[in-house]
Amino acid sequence: MARTRAIDFEEKQRGILASAAAVFAEMGMEKASMAQIAAHSNVSKALLYHYYPSKDALIFDIIRSHLTELDAEIEAVDRPELAPGERLRLLVRQVLENYRDADDQHKVQLNGTSALSAEQMAEIHAIERRIVKRFSTVISAINPDLNKDRPLLMPVTMSLFGMMNWVYMWFRPDGPISRDDYADVATTLILEGIKAVR
Repeated sequence: MARTRAIDFEEKQRGILASAAAVFAEMGMEKASMAQIAAHSNVSKALLYHYYPSKDALIFDIIRSHLTELDAEIEAVDRPELAPGERLRLLVRQVLENYRDADDQHKVQLNGTSALSAEQMAEIHAIERRIVKRFSTVISAINPDLNKDRPLLMPVTMSLFGMMNWVYMWFRPDGPISRDDYADVATTLILEGIKAVR
């Protein structure tokens, strides 16, 4: 008879993923052990292995769940009927809001992909492409000529992601600006820059 899932399976799984992300972020992917992750998660090693057979499986699920949630939240707030500049501002705000309290997951995403298989990377890349496509579509609407003479749409789009993805390195909740403030700064830099790119 197949083993049935506990009622709190998904809740425990989320807790394990959050704990594992914290351990990976602090120790690094190589140094972190399943024993340390189990201890940080307040579960036995046996239970941890019931959920995840390896560190690689944990790393993959941390990245996959982080990006899947980001993709869903961006889609939920997107308003295609808005002017492109305002639409972009909404999307940037949502990304930065999703990054709130997700520094550990973000560090795993940025540093843990070398542990993934080609099949896992293909799944991660598919989610990333959906997210990037949504932003590049809006940026293209702001300046339809970005790809006219040279392929500049992707560099401009990825420059925006650079501003968002590395915010965890310097942003402090008790600092001089809020996440919304920085969303406005990043959006304004891109909007004004897009107009000047030829």
